[in-house]
Amino acid sequence: MPELLASFAHALHLPLDDLPRVAFPGVGALPSTFAVSDFATASIGVAGLAVADLLRQQGHCVDSLSVDRRLASFWFANSLRPMGWAPPPAWDPIAGDYASADGWIRLHTNAPHHRAAALRVLGDCADRDSVAAAVSQWSGEALESAVIEANGCAAQMRDLAQWAAHPQGQAVAEEALIHRVPGPQQRPLAWHGNRGQPLAGIKVLDLTRIIAGPVATRFLASMGADVLRIDPPGWEEPSVVAELTLGKRCARLDLHDSLDRLTFERLLAQADVFVHGYRADALERLGYDHQRLQQLAPGLVDISLNAYGWTGPWRNRRGFDSLVQMSSGIAAAGQQWRQADAPVPLPVQALDMATGYLLAAAAITGLRERLATGQASSARLSLARTAKALVDHGQVTTDLPLAAETGGDLASQIEHTPWGPAQRLTPPLQMPGTPMQWACPAGELGASPASFPN
Repeated sequence: MPELLASFAHALHLPLDDLPRVAFPGVGALPSTFAVSDFATASIGVAGLAVADLLRQQGHCVDSLSVDRRLASFWFANSLRPMGWAPPPAWDPIAGDYASADGWIRLHTNAPHHRAAALRVLGDCADRDSVAAAVSQWSGEALESAVIEANGCAAQMRDLAQWAAHPQGQAVAEEALIHRVPGPQQRPLAWHGNRGQPLAGIKVLDLTRIIAGPVATRFLASMGADVLRIDPPGWEEPSVVAELTLGKRCARLDLHDSLDRLTFERLLAQADVFVHGYRADALERLGYDHQRLQQLAPGLVDISLNAYGWTGPWRNRRGFDSLVQMSSGIAAAGQQWRQADAPVPLPVQALDMATGYLLAAAAITGLRERLATGQASSARLSLARTAKALVDHGQVTTDLPLAAETGGDLASQIEHTPWGPAQRLTPPLQMPGTPMQWACPAGELGASPASFPN
């Protein structure tokens, strides 16, 4: 565990000799051939270390912090326990793994346009059985290519060796876990935070969806940042919105509309941190390349992620955690470990979750530099590179299972959401004098105006 945490801290250029002591209370692990619970505690831990380093810069000494192993593992699944209601299912009825003519392939169809793309390729399929029959007639590589060409999302299952030999796997292997680039020099940013809320007064513009990016901005909100999430009209995430909008205000803008673009540019000019999860070329095609972002918001801390990395032939490919697990050999390794007859993914969306906390740590590290010297910065991460970090940490054989949750023993308080009351689990990170806490409960997408508070 210390080795994994140290590797994350090294990727962020955190000063290892000056970091506080970190404890990882609790025993047990999520069931997997990979060290998922280690990964959870280390990624949350490094976000805490980034906060501690910022506080140290501002004259507040943090001697120690802890990440509860059991709580971290549960938070990597979900942190909300609804009371008398339930969110919609996590997966579209057609989404999932299918046997192809020569192996396995995963279709990701949660978004209506991704489902439509898959069905344009497979034909008139009304249910999973008909989809399975159609998929069985295709080779995995041919179907993957056809669905991607139709602007859908799919991933053929490859094993670890196949991914290591694949051009995209080789490209990702050459990338840094966190690629940080200094930006233009500006006046140092004034710190308006305090020990209890280190990011108070920091404005975060959030253009992320689904899990990894929203996890990052949820953490930034827990440290006092003002987070404004922007979604396009019509976009919904019913299965995860209650989990991931905690502490944020959520608005809608259409970046293809001229008036909405003006509003977006005004918000960007006010933002200290910009977190986005578009594909590698998507913002550029909208007219917002890195140079334009710095023109609109001098000194901006620009944090971005994508699925398959920033170099190589797949740099612009659509992807999600479950697809990257299939591509990168993780699901195949799980199948071999369990001696199963189908792919075995990680027990949680660990690539999304870990990347989210690493994104948050990168944002805080960028803010620390902006506070100290005025220097802008950018950082790039990807799910595929996070997958490599998990695989490189090695496979495990046996570990004690986590103690099961019983009777809400992990819950801290009641949260009143638009969907009904719920218990939110106790946060896994504990820092003396700096609690993880949120100013508002989870809320619906588009429920707020597109503006930062005065």
